[in-house]
Amino acid sequence: MNSLGHFTAGSVVALDPDGGNRQTIVPPAAGHVLDDMVFDNHGGFYMTDFRGNSTTAEGGVYYVPPDFGRIVPVLSNVHAANGVALSPDGKVLWATEFGACRLHRADLTAPGIVARFGTSIPYHFIGRAPDSMRTDSDGNVYVAMYHQARILVFSPYGIPIGQILLPGREDNHFLKCTSLALVPGSRDLVIVARDELGGRGALIFAARGLADGFAMFSHQ
Repeated sequence: MNSLGHFTAGSVVALDPDGGNRQTIVPPAAGHVLDDMVFDNHGGFYMTDFRGNSTTAEGGVYYVPPDFGRIVPVLSNVHAANGVALSPDGKVLWATEFGACRLHRADLTAPGIVARFGTSIPYHFIGRAPDSMRTDSDGNVYVAMYHQARILVFSPYGIPIGQILLPGREDNHFLKCTSLALVPGSRDLVIVARDELGGRGALIFAARGLADGFAMFSHQ
């Protein structure tokens, strides 16, 4: 973190289930401010670089192959890339741009490789701001809205099809909604949020998704 309170670097480390055998996969020297990540079925992962803000596009989305030997740029010049998700078949990459309030969709021809003319911005958000995201088994996309106390839901093509409002939202409670998860094999959905203004602390909310959750990573 620098003198302005901005994060300047982060890392990805791997541990055995018992906490041992620590390995650094992405070192701080790489210069990325890591925010979210998602594994694919090949054993690699996509990660977001949260650098930048509403006026500077310093972040991006990167792919780390299964051998962890390199870091591949996938989406560049992004205003604080935040959430990242994959379609159930691994052929569509989604990302949220926190600083510019945009939803990115990218068609992939191979892990880490975007198709020619394969990127688009199917949705522009209003207000603060798209945070973490998940997909369900039908390919629908769920985006946690930071400072809006709600989840926005999109079709596999980025069309808004629904929303989930957190209790107390009308009185400005639990506005800081930052992440969510779908339980694999179930429509059960959990949402994390904090009540910065109302002083009610942090809570985990339960809701129902439009389709079951799924486990992306099945590589052996």
